[in-house]
This record gives sequence, C-alpha cells and structure tokens, in this order.
Amino acid sequence: MGTVALAVTEGMLHFELSMAYEVFGAAPAGVAVPWYDVEVCGSGAVQFGRFGLEPDQGLDRLRHADTVIVPGWADTDEDPPADLVGAVRAAHEAGARVASLCTGAFVLAAAGLLDGRRATTHWAHTGALAARYPRVEVDPDVLYVDNGSVLTSAGKAAAMDLCLHLVRLDHGSAVANVVARRLVVPPHRAGGQAQFVAAPVPTRDDHPLAALFPWAIERLDQPLTVEDLARQARMSSRNLGRHFGAVTGTTPLQWLLTQRIRRAQELLETTDDVIDAVAAATGMGTATTLRRHFNRTVGVPPDTYRRTFRSRPRTDSEDGPQRQR
Repeated sequence: MGTVALAVTEGMLHFELSMAYEVFGAAPAGVAVPWYDVEVCGSGAVQFGRFGLEPDQGLDRLRHADTVIVPGWADTDEDPPADLVGAVRAAHEAGARVASLCTGAFVLAAAGLLDGRRATTHWAHTGALAARYPRVEVDPDVLYVDNGSVLTSAGKAAAMDLCLHLVRLDHGSAVANVVARRLVVPPHRAGGQAQFVAAPVPTRDDHPLAALFPWAIERLDQPLTVEDLARQARMSSRNLGRHFGAVTGTTPLQWLLTQRIRRAQELLETTDDVIDAVAAATGMGTATTLRRHFNRTVGVPPDTYRRTFRSRPRTDSEDGPQRQR
C-alpha cells in the first residue's frame, strides 16, 4: 500500500507515534496482503520526553510518501516548527494523504490544510484550535474526521481509531479487524458514528450470568425477552436486572439490542444478505425496525454502513475518488 511516513520533531508526543508504528509497521500474522513501508522522517535526532529517536529520513522525504502521519504536538501554545509545517504542506501538494493524531491537527492547520475543512483534535484543545485558526470548522464531538486526503483525530485512543480507519480504507474491514484483535482494541469506532462496544461479560466461570451471555448470543435471531433470559438464568427478572447492571452497566434489553446491532454490523460487512434477511438474522423482525435502531445507534443507515465497511479491500478505482473527494 505504499509508504507511510511518520513525521517527527522535537515537541511531539511519543504515545501517538508509537501507536501509529504499531499499526503500520508490520503486517499482522496470517494476512496475505501487501503491507506498508514505514519511514520515520525528521530533521534530526528527536527527544520525546525521556525517549530518544533517530529518524530514518529527513523531512523532505514526506513529499514522496503515500500517507503522512503527524503525531500529537505537546505544547499547543507554541507554533510548530516551520520546517515541519512546510514539509507537511509539500507532501499534501504532492498528493499524499495526510493524517494528524490528537494535537497534530495544529500542524495541519498551520500548513493551511484544514482551511475550510471540518476537523477535530483532543477535546481539551478544540477551543484553542478554533480560536487560532478560525477558517477551520472544528468539531469537538467526533472521534475523527475523514476529508479524503486530509484526516484528523481526537486524542489518544481516537488516534488508534483513525489508524485502523486508514487500514480499513486500504485493505477492507476484515484486515482492519485482524489488526484490531492483535492490538486488543475495538475495531468499530468509526469517525462521527457512535462507538459500539460489546457489553462486558463476567470474568468468572461461576458468575450467575456466565452461561447466559453465550446462550443469548447464539439466539439473537429469536425474539428473546427479559423473561426468557431470566428463565434461562434461573432467577427472577428483578434479580436478572440487578446482575446485568453490575456486570454490564446496562439493562438486559439494552444489552440484547447492543448484540443485535453488532451482529448486524458483521453481516453487513461480510455478506450480501438483503436488509430484510439481516433484520431476521438479528431478531429485529423487519428492515424498518433494523434501520431505525441501527441509524440511532451507529449514526448511519445500514446501507451506508455496508458501503463504507464492506469486508473486502478497496480497488484502485474505489481508492482514487476516496483520496480526492
């Protein structure tokens, strides 16, 4: 998938840099697709807090990369180095896809890449970004923003979400999910869409609900009720609700809905089943019901989700418009 260049300089944050290297630095085991060539580019030796780093290439190498990653910028009150700003701008003008992680958005903004565009950064710095760069449409409520050739993410964990999003665009959902599993992170935190995390399950085999969770997940195509769950768990509905609240932080019905939506996501990504079939397989009953719950929970209709996260690599014809839109 070409070269991923990590742009580094004094004042950058090592967490986001390390995270990006973990995602793009090596292909996950068992994935037979061309992987990225990663280069660390900087103007010289860099000190990241207590860590030192010697870049592979100079900043001028950024303009030859297919994707440029700009990690977080530690002191947002200071202007980023002019040579970094210029190199990032030149890379974008040469056709690179440029993505910032966390406060790296300040570098992209200084380079003029966010003018007239929607963007985000760490929630604690969205106000400063908007004030310093009024031509940027700052959105403080999303995990990341994909403008095609320019992408920005919120802080820390959201930086991982953006990296996985790039893998998903390049290689498809199945490969991105393999990477996510290797890193033990959720694979489905998608931009402005709602985070959809599986509800926690008991960690002890002797927990009263330990056997109930897999039993229910195997029967998501059935119209399960709280009474059905309570009967299977051999407890009253009230007692079931108390245990569910303690383990998952939610109610039995909400947990069921969460699992149904997750199953719908999997089917939309990996099958060609029509929406009616997906609704039946997930216990939603009708396509109308599925669309209502899916749109409210995930943030987009099922058809849109399928087009975006279909479990296959993008073709060259699909990738081109993505980078240019």
